[in-house]
Amino acid sequence: MIDKSASADAAGKEAGRDFVIARVFNAPRETVFSAWSDPKHLAQWWGPRIFTTYIYEMNVRPGGAYRIAMRVSDGTEYPIKGLYREIVKPERLVMTMDVSEHPAAWHDMVKPNRRKDESNPAGEMLMTATFDEVGEKTRLTVRVRLISTEIRDAMLKMGMTEGWSESLDRLREVVARI
Repeated sequence: MIDKSASADAAGKEAGRDFVIARVFNAPRETVFSAWSDPKHLAQWWGPRIFTTYIYEMNVRPGGAYRIAMRVSDGTEYPIKGLYREIVKPERLVMTMDVSEHPAAWHDMVKPNRRKDESNPAGEMLMTATFDEVGEKTRLTVRVRLISTEIRDAMLKMGMTEGWSESLDRLREVVARI
């Protein structure tokens, strides 16, 4: 006999670590998927408007690496790197996200009581983007799994929802031009 309450509790704990945001785009999912998988498109929308995004590496295949950096006007960079774990064109992208190279001040906001030798308190995140057909439109759902509810809550407090919302607003503009 399977103890359903234990598995439900584990699933609830997993969901408690997740950040989820969704939008519907007035475009076919192939177009929205392309905006995520083509470096020239991704550079135009990734990150809030205060950032300019640079794509240093983007090998969109299972096991392929990527490295991007969001840069503010004073030159400060917020690099993100990782590996693509799964690619099901045009339905799903799964990738790790490592922000260990972000500035120390950013890490201090994520985990104010971190040890000074703790270089990546946010840990490795797992992001899944799904692209679902809704008639002629596409529903994009972004799910970011963080290492703990505490880290998720800290990132929410730092503006994760607002940052992703602004990125998705920019994505809408890019998709309209593709």
